[in-house]
Amino acid sequence: MTKRIESKYKINRRLGVNLWGRPKSPVNTRDYRPGEHGQRRRKTSDYGTQLMAKQKLKGYYGNITERQFRRYYKKAARVRGDTSENLIGLLERRLDAVVYRMKFVPTVFSARQFVNHGHVKVNGKRVNIPSYLVEEGDVIEVIAKSCDMPLVLEAVGSAERDLPDYVNVDFQKMRGTFLRTPQLADVPYPVRMEPNLVIEYYSR
Repeated sequence: MTKRIESKYKINRRLGVNLWGRPKSPVNTRDYRPGEHGQRRRKTSDYGTQLMAKQKLKGYYGNITERQFRRYYKKAARVRGDTSENLIGLLERRLDAVVYRMKFVPTVFSARQFVNHGHVKVNGKRVNIPSYLVEEGDVIEVIAKSCDMPLVLEAVGSAERDLPDYVNVDFQKMRGTFLRTPQLADVPYPVRMEPNLVIEYYSR
């Protein structure tokens, strides 16, 4: 288990938000930063605001490293259109993010592990790379022997999250289709994301 997974709720307290919208997040009862001086309120600079926006977006997707996240920014900047929207589109096309959106797993962390362990097929072929970029029209399915895993049953039965309209899922067959690349307004983030500030951070 990585250090990031073990301390995932520390991310919530450090950022001061319930990043994944989970009811057991400690920030629900302690909305201040961890540590001896956590309750002190300090004025944030423009750089600090941009850094916070970057940490929030990067942290939301679980185990993305800084190097990998910067690569997404560079790729988004090369594509025609709004760079911040392109960045969101790339992040939401990650296979682990799509598996999470389809409610096959309960968290973004379990989504990464689920894909890594070979429980997912894309267009009939097993894919075990969480950062694999899904294309519009791709069919994602849970392999037959993994459909009855407690993790999967918990996620499917949970009322915590709704399916976004850019995926279509058949829970009888445990199969879904990635319909289109979403824009920021389409993504059901539990907290406000500001990818424009992330772009400003990397453009400095």
